[in-house]
Amino acid sequence: MVKEASGAIVEDPDGNRFLDFTAGIAVVATGHCHPRIQGAIREQAGRLIHMSGADFYYENMVELAEKLAKLTPAGREEPQRVYFGNSGAEAVEAAMKIARHHTGRRSFIAFFGAFHGRTLGALSLTASKSVQRKGFGPLIPGVAHVPYADCYRCAYGKQPDTCAVECVQAIEERLFRHTLPAEEVAAVFVEPVQGEGGYIVPPRKFFDELQGLCRRHGILLVADEVQSGMGRTGRMFASEHFELVSDILLLAKGIASGLPLSAMVARGSIMNWGPGAHASTFGGNPVAVAAALETIKLLEESLLDNARILGDRLMARMADWPARFRRVGQVRGLGLMIGFELVRDGLTKEPAPEIRDRIVALAFERGLLVLGAGGSAIRLCPPLVITWEQADCALDTLEECLRLAEG
Repeated sequence: MVKEASGAIVEDPDGNRFLDFTAGIAVVATGHCHPRIQGAIREQAGRLIHMSGADFYYENMVELAEKLAKLTPAGREEPQRVYFGNSGAEAVEAAMKIARHHTGRRSFIAFFGAFHGRTLGALSLTASKSVQRKGFGPLIPGVAHVPYADCYRCAYGKQPDTCAVECVQAIEERLFRHTLPAEEVAAVFVEPVQGEGGYIVPPRKFFDELQGLCRRHGILLVADEVQSGMGRTGRMFASEHFELVSDILLLAKGIASGLPLSAMVARGSIMNWGPGAHASTFGGNPVAVAAALETIKLLEESLLDNARILGDRLMARMADWPARFRRVGQVRGLGLMIGFELVRDGLTKEPAPEIRDRIVALAFERGLLVLGAGGSAIRLCPPLVITWEQADCALDTLEECLRLAEG
């Protein structure tokens, strides 16, 4: 039960204080109630709270669109256009529509473990947990799922040094050959770092091969950066770690430090639908946009560096966890998007969801908020404003919880 929060500290109605390593599911990038975000919200709310951008322009919406268009990797290659919505799922839905509209094709490819949202189209791409889909079918037809590049649990039994990126080869050699004609695929949706699936970081060659496949077959590549974008990985976008240049890039969560906002940023040559083809009444709300513009300033001034430096510090301390704690199978991550896998046995890699859940509960009892991800992982996604002391406190607490869980 949350009463109030500031920075990385959350307080309940009884006065108990918690160190927040969830950031509202990776949303409050600049921390809870950052003074500059509050100031931007107050100033904008005093001038204009709403005037639907679907019908009328207002200056800060244009300013944010121009900023995002220049920041995204594809923006260095050609002009971009931006659609604003209210949530990650809305951005995904918009991307599905524009992909079909532009290509004239009807099908999509997504990855097992992916989470793209819970609205009907986005849910059709989601393959994180079956319970999220149970009872809601039939979903959007024409979606095929393939294994993600999870090197810890490779679907093809490979090791990183022997991998020939079979997870991408299989799309062409199996999927396209047997069940789904390549010329019917409008887009591939991929998370540069898989979020709800377990904070899984693929190797660079996965994206090299995936980009090549999409280009060969005229398929659009959509990077879902809803959770991994806006500085979470120590770069503005996780795509930058892999030199991934997508045709469409999706943003939400951390973009406005807690206010509802999302963006679909696409190549101008792709977003060529006419007026009325797609819109949102509240998308690009001026107050949310003001928060987003201030968020980007804070990221560029210091928080990207802080995410990278503190992320390196956390990863350095956690590197030996698999050797020290028999229940930790792997530690992985980029910046302040870090996950560690809980297993029953380090050799078999058998998932241990009940141990993961116990550690989450033990951490909560000790004043640390963390979340699960995937089948048996714990994710660390704190506000990007955390200090060295807070980083060390979180790891001290987790190490105590791991020792208790192994006892």
